Amino acid sequence: MSTFLMKARIYKNVILGTNCEIEDYCEIGKPSGDKKKGKLQTIIGNNAIIRSGTVIYCGVKIGNNFQTGHHVLIREGNKIGSNVSIGTNSTVEVDNIIGDNVRIHSLCFLEKVKLGKNVFVGPHVAFFDDPHPSIPRGRNCIRGAVVKESAKIGGGSRILPFVTIGKNSLVGAGSVVIKNVPDNTVVVGNPAKKLKKIGDIICKRKGARHYPYDSLG
Repeated sequence: MSTFLMKARIYKNVILGTNCEIEDYCEIGKPSGDKKKGKLQTIIGNNAIIRSGTVIYCGVKIGNNFQTGHHVLIREGNKIGSNVSIGTNSTVEVDNIIGDNVRIHSLCFLEKVKLGKNVFVGPHVAFFDDPHPSIPRGRNCIRGAVVKESAKIGGGSRILPFVTIGKNSLVGAGSVVIKNVPDNTVVVGNPAKKLKKIGDIICKRKGARHYPYDSLG
């Protein structure tokens, strides 16, 4: 199947892979306010499904098998791996690095964040990057969070600047993370506190008592 474009606007210097579906009212390669049209190349790999209302700015590089929900905003400077999905009404601001096999649910906000491979981000999660907003000199201090491979962020969580969330860790829903989380650790609360090791989690569903994260390294 060839790339399928409906009522979408594709700007100059956009490279689309094969078997892509771009739904109505999308904009791909949109120039930012200080860039001329088509100056920065936008690349989207094979088999993408870009759902209606999505806007992807120029200078974005995306791998194969990418999907968005409806009305997703992806700003310039993002580098996104393969097999990534970003849910409806999410905002991916500038300069994020998103690894392969990442799932970002609906209504999320990211800016200057690094997500490792196989990371799961629940709905309505916000990552912050500015430790002292509205102070001009403070712009030099902007830095987002780092989320390492196979970590899971529960829905409604808030992740502050400079935080590193370790490999295979779990942030409980609604948590506010203000400091680093070690590998293989569960944190919960506001501010998030260490609760247990990831290997201590037991599924208590009737007839299925087991350790659900045994297979993750």
